[in-house]
Amino acid sequence: MTPVSWTAQPGKTRKTLAILGAFCLFLSTVEYLIPKPIPFMRIGIANLPLMLALDILPLKSFLLLLGIKVIGQGIISGTLFSYILLFSLTGTCVSALSMFALRRFWGPKRIGMAGISVLGALLSNGAQLALARFFIFGQSVRYIVPPFLAMGLVTALVLGLFCECFIRRSRWYAGDAVLEKEEGGERSGGQQPHTSYAPSSLWFFSPQTWKIFRERRRGMYERLFSGEELCLAGLLMMPAMVFNPNTYFRVLQFLFFWFFAWLSGKKNNPLITILIILGITAFNLTVPYGQVLFSFGPVRITAGALLGGIQRAVTLEALIMLSRATIRHDLRLPGSFGKLIGESFRILACIRKRKQGFTRKNLVTAIDNLMIELSEPGEGAAAETPSAPRRHSTAMGRIILGAAAVLAWLPWLFIP
Repeated sequence: MTPVSWTAQPGKTRKTLAILGAFCLFLSTVEYLIPKPIPFMRIGIANLPLMLALDILPLKSFLLLLGIKVIGQGIISGTLFSYILLFSLTGTCVSALSMFALRRFWGPKRIGMAGISVLGALLSNGAQLALARFFIFGQSVRYIVPPFLAMGLVTALVLGLFCECFIRRSRWYAGDAVLEKEEGGERSGGQQPHTSYAPSSLWFFSPQTWKIFRERRRGMYERLFSGEELCLAGLLMMPAMVFNPNTYFRVLQFLFFWFFAWLSGKKNNPLITILIILGITAFNLTVPYGQVLFSFGPVRITAGALLGGIQRAVTLEALIMLSRATIRHDLRLPGSFGKLIGESFRILACIRKRKQGFTRKNLVTAIDNLMIELSEPGEGAAAETPSAPRRHSTAMGRIILGAAAVLAWLPWLFIP
């Protein structure tokens, strides 16, 4: 199927950008919920809208879509101030730009989406492994190369085949369809029933009780701080962690950021965090250097490898915790690009309302119909959700943020 060219239709191109960006964010949310042994490991399903855009958008608009995916994904997953953003930016740019160049050079008749997807995955994984060697694993990165590349190849092939299937069957992609509305039927995006969080038991340790407690913390957090001032506080605290040369003080900063993230009411599994730290530390022990602390036969545990592993692992998780504490979905970025991300988030809310209609049997059709509906003038989340007035932190909130920034830098007073 040959897609319609939208290069000469600026209004429609912007709407298409916001829709594709919203689907990037939606798929990033789905991918974020999938457990991963390494924080930066990605299955790659959020690249599907990028692949659909290869034959639709001009280069400038395609680059804007990359920006929406990377920045929006960092906001959703709470990794905007962490190394994960660097991994995401590098992997996405290397993969997407190579796919764009290959598609334009060879054309859709010579190379299919499956081949483009596999090539993009290989380049993206290679770039991320190079960063992982420098920031996280050191020379021990060679141990994760085989499973990392194997998973990337399999998921890229499946994603490419699904993309080809969608292109063949999609009316939205062809650009000539009108949404067929069901007679007498209601849209699946109706008001969701209110969910009660009343605990079924008075037992303090029941899951419902902890859920209520977390929701109350989140509500208090949102009332105290605005998204913009939280982001500014995070920017002030991030260098205190990144440039701290003392491993022990980095551990203290990590515990502080963890507590800060806990106060925000964000979901966080301490067991997973600890396992990731232990895993990264263990990988770094495979390349011993420095004083030998103890040994088990041929295995030597050295001070340099142990402290280096702890420092890398703690820094990675601390920055993730800081991002979770200081990055919220209501963050407004400046300029026209910021407005475009905001529009993508509003469309994302619309997609989330209609996600119950997605099943394995009707996945392509359901996605296609939703994209057609969102493309209609006056339809979609951008029209349904007016922009909320800009909020400011309370006086107490600003005092807390100032104190947190001072505490984040406090260990520097004791560094010789």
